[in-house]
Amino acid sequence: MLVVGMEGTGSFGAELGRCLRANQITVVEEDRPDRRARRAAGKSDSIDAYAAATAVLAGRATGTPKHRDGTVEAIRGLRVVRASAVKARTQTINQIKSLIITAPAEVREALRSLTTTELVRRLAASRHGADLTDPATAVRLALKRLARRYRHLSEEIADADADLRVLIARTAPGLLALTGVGTETAGQLLVTAGDNPDRLASEASFAHLCAAAPIPASSGRTDRHRPNRGGDHQANRALHTIVLVRMRHDPRTRDYVARRTPRRTQDKGHLQVPQTLRRA
Repeated sequence: MLVVGMEGTGSFGAELGRCLRANQITVVEEDRPDRRARRAAGKSDSIDAYAAATAVLAGRATGTPKHRDGTVEAIRGLRVVRASAVKARTQTINQIKSLIITAPAEVREALRSLTTTELVRRLAASRHGADLTDPATAVRLALKRLARRYRHLSEEIADADADLRVLIARTAPGLLALTGVGTETAGQLLVTAGDNPDRLASEASFAHLCAAAPIPASSGRTDRHRPNRGGDHQANRALHTIVLVRMRHDPRTRDYVARRTPRRTQDKGHLQVPQTLRRA
């Protein structure tokens, strides 16, 4: 059986991996050599290729790469567009509010108390005047253009959400039905798992992948665990968001948190205070 060890199957090597699998060639993902080995052996394309082949033959490289050839890959592409639109929209509303703070009083006082929705609506429909040498006229024009940009980005995000909802429902029909799971969090978890989630052997392996598995950090008489600093932190953020939503709206989750959270009694008044929940 022909086996190819590859580094970077999720970036520059993605298309090569798809081509190899299409020709019935097994692809094994090989991690980047550690710095100590790289200092000893040097760095070049041929040296890296030899190190990857050696790692596969020795059994050190055993990772199965994501296939990146199914619906989940389509979800990943749409989420990239959505994420950039969300970031740009946040920058746009921050620019609007910054301009309002420094705008002339006649402009600032009419806008400073409005909500974001009302502010964007009024600015998009406003009239700015013709004399652009007047600072008030110029700032009105700038605010109007920023409000139109904000609306356009909101429409782009809504279109991406609609497309993602269809793809997610087709890929994992029961995921969106779970309490606390929305389009954004479901899409992130699917992208983290990939088109071939069977490469994850257990729930524990998925927890490690999502940086949600506790790592032993004991020493001497101290017995403790620490959060996993590796893994996909975007997936960890999605899990954290789901937990927060469920803690607010799901009775079973609230009962579980109350049962699992240690409580301590204050000396005065015997007030029961739950310890701070730590993010996994």
